[in-house]
Amino acid sequence: MPTCLNINQLCMIENSISLSETINNLLRQNGIVVSTIFGEILAALAFFSLTLIIGFIVYYFFEHYLTKWAEKTSTTLDDELIRGIKLPIYAFIILVGALMAVAQLSSLNPYGIQVNQIFYVAETLLVIFIIARIIRIFFTWSAQRVTKKHKVVMDDRILKVLIRFLQAIAIILGIVYILHVFNVNLTGIIVGLGIGGIAVALALQNILSDLFSAFTIFFDRPFVIGDYIVVGPYGGTVTKVGLKSTRIQLLAGEEMIISNHEVSAEKIRNLQKMPKRRVEFNIRAAPEVGLDKLKKIPLILKETIEDCKQTCFDMVHLREVDPVGYIFEVVYYINSGDYKQFLDIHDKVLYAITERFKKEGIEFGFSGKTNQQTT
Repeated sequence: MPTCLNINQLCMIENSISLSETINNLLRQNGIVVSTIFGEILAALAFFSLTLIIGFIVYYFFEHYLTKWAEKTSTTLDDELIRGIKLPIYAFIILVGALMAVAQLSSLNPYGIQVNQIFYVAETLLVIFIIARIIRIFFTWSAQRVTKKHKVVMDDRILKVLIRFLQAIAIILGIVYILHVFNVNLTGIIVGLGIGGIAVALALQNILSDLFSAFTIFFDRPFVIGDYIVVGPYGGTVTKVGLKSTRIQLLAGEEMIISNHEVSAEKIRNLQKMPKRRVEFNIRAAPEVGLDKLKKIPLILKETIEDCKQTCFDMVHLREVDPVGYIFEVVYYINSGDYKQFLDIHDKVLYAITERFKKEGIEFGFSGKTNQQTT
């Protein structure tokens, strides 16, 4: 909380400086008879005018130097901070000037405690306002940065709740400090806040758990909207991350709604993060295929896969020979982690292999059944 010179300290400074007395003496020496209050008023106006000048200089420095410097930096955070706090800082300087001006008036000395309290309250409210602005600017900038860098869409409600929560903490601390300034016994209030906080936390345990899990999902970024993830036995595309739940579009078409707490507690497989996908499958050639054609099959499979876009051939081997055919194991990579894109590319690979086998007169064994595995 803020600390500044109180009115009694300023009165001591005034006594050492004796500006009002000096003004009165100068006027009397020039034949102008005035009361003591006249010099005090002039001294108060002088201090307040000096503060206005200092405030204007600070505001000018912010406007013409710091602002231009911030515009040259790569980040926009400093621009927003300077734009958000320059007026409150100017107001803070004016407030200090008003306190110094009031300190010159001896008629207010009997009310020094009350005046101190008024200025402390004003000072505290101004500091709370500055902190609240800084919280809003920083977290809004952070959210925009994360959204731009990671192409993640955040539910605006999550950001608003986080900002309001932190601002509420600052306001509560400010109120406690104001009560302390007015010499209010805070023991009962702190105990009441503690008991009330525990009661609210217990009553809203599940909601708060999901809410904080939503913050974890956003800032830790285990997945973003559009990623294909596997949560437990379910896999699908993330469509929305809300305050309480995450929505996943399953492959079968239905939408699964799962609480954020359950999502963060589960082991999540994010298939979208894969730079490439390994595809492994088996092809069975009919037992009637001649030896010459059988030896050509690895080369045919290699050429066919390499002709398809976004694929990288790895290997093909004759793994098994049995009475119903020859089993070849094929492995290749897809240069994408997107699951739907994998399905599209693998379809093209299988169609291309089927077309090439028919062209070469090679028949599939075991009813043309293929087994595939992706990792």
